[in-house]
Amino acid sequence: MSGSEQKRAIVAILLSGLVLFIWQAYFAPKTPVTPPTTVTQVDSTPANTTVTNKGDAAPSTAITTPGTAEGETAQTFVIEKVGYKYDVLSNLTVADVQTNSVVFPFLEIAGSNTPIQIHIMTTAGPKPINFVMEKGLDGSTFKGENSAYGVQLYGGINEKGMISFNLKSNQPYRYQVQFNSTPKELENSQIRNFILFSKDVERYAVDDEESGEAKAKWYGVDFNYHLMAFIPQKKVNTRFSSNGKGAFSVELIDPTNEFVGNFVFTKKNYDNLTEMGDQLDLSVDFGIFGIISVPILRCLQWFYKYFPNYGIAIILLTILIRMILFPLSYTSFKSMKKMQKIQPELAKLKEKYKDDQARMQKETMELFKTAGANPLGGCLPMLLQMPIFFAFYRMLYGAVELVGAPFVGWITDLSIKDPFYVLPVLMTITMFAQQKLTPTTTADPNQKKIMMFMPLIFGFIMKDLPAGLNLYIAVSTLFGIGQQLLVYKITD
Repeated sequence: MSGSEQKRAIVAILLSGLVLFIWQAYFAPKTPVTPPTTVTQVDSTPANTTVTNKGDAAPSTAITTPGTAEGETAQTFVIEKVGYKYDVLSNLTVADVQTNSVVFPFLEIAGSNTPIQIHIMTTAGPKPINFVMEKGLDGSTFKGENSAYGVQLYGGINEKGMISFNLKSNQPYRYQVQFNSTPKELENSQIRNFILFSKDVERYAVDDEESGEAKAKWYGVDFNYHLMAFIPQKKVNTRFSSNGKGAFSVELIDPTNEFVGNFVFTKKNYDNLTEMGDQLDLSVDFGIFGIISVPILRCLQWFYKYFPNYGIAIILLTILIRMILFPLSYTSFKSMKKMQKIQPELAKLKEKYKDDQARMQKETMELFKTAGANPLGGCLPMLLQMPIFFAFYRMLYGAVELVGAPFVGWITDLSIKDPFYVLPVLMTITMFAQQKLTPTTTADPNQKKIMMFMPLIFGFIMKDLPAGLNLYIAVSTLFGIGQQLLVYKITD
């Protein structure tokens, strides 16, 4: 591969990597979901229940009479435990959430008077089920009864701050958990999603129509560093659907005599989610390089412990990673410099043997060997570094630690954009400087124009993304320029 071809390869790889990353982060289509099939269950029904039969189909267990839920006004019960306060209605609706540890934007995320509710499935569809309820003496528990369906309710705030529900009945029923929300997209491209975890974490935009079946471990709403979700005690077969109008429902396929689960409302702090269990930490989206992102997050937390400013922690961690990767950078810069030096001789060979490709390739390889240049020497080290840089990027994009974290002066929150665009401009300037510093091995004017516009394009993409991301890229590029100058000085 000639120096010009090598340069083209580098440009192609970088552009492809950037396009792939942007596509993965913002535009990748969701995994298609197979529409649910109709499942008919056989079971007995209560005395006040009518069932409908079609041909030889087995009788449905869905209930045709709504019982005491119909026409009754739900009562509100305030349950409290140290650090937690919830408004729970007697029809199993969670109406409001307040915690001392974090201001949880419950109603803003929900955008509905019934943000979260448990229904009982009937032949007429899901219906609310109302209970005659009473609070426990400690104010953090409650119990209730619905005599029409023979369902007993037990609940309260558990030791993790979640709201626990336990529905028991002699007659098996199918239940549905429904979340209501409204579509929203922030300037940093974060979209409000419904989220479901079975084998993998699936996210669906609130205004998308989706449906399928899964053994769901937990599900709910994911938005802007916050999660509200329902965690059933057992991972059972469920049918889920999003109607495209802000309602996301997950219903049991098989009737059960006992339905147990917890509602969780929390900031998506990776460590806290890990402690809660049930793999809730997977709600933090670290992307395809998550296995690398977690150790990088640990390092960021370690730096913050000794330098309690996340902006400074980002700078120090960026420099550390650049130093660790310096052997790879050294190899890449050195190879690029050698390839640049032999460009005049390569040009002569191309002119001399333009009509004899076999001879030209042979002479070119001899020139590489004599000069100690490796056509792939500049590409491979860069490719090896990209997963680490992308993992760092993705970690910062999803790190709740940056929410409300100030840096200096005008940057009071590293999780949102720089209000005066100072960091995006600085990042763009450093990328231009590095581009000018990098030896060019091509005379192709179109390629040169593309390289000139790349910093501007990247700066435009980054301008509304979190300030912490812009700080990381600016510092990484600036430190990389220093490393590049050092390698050029050594190899001259």
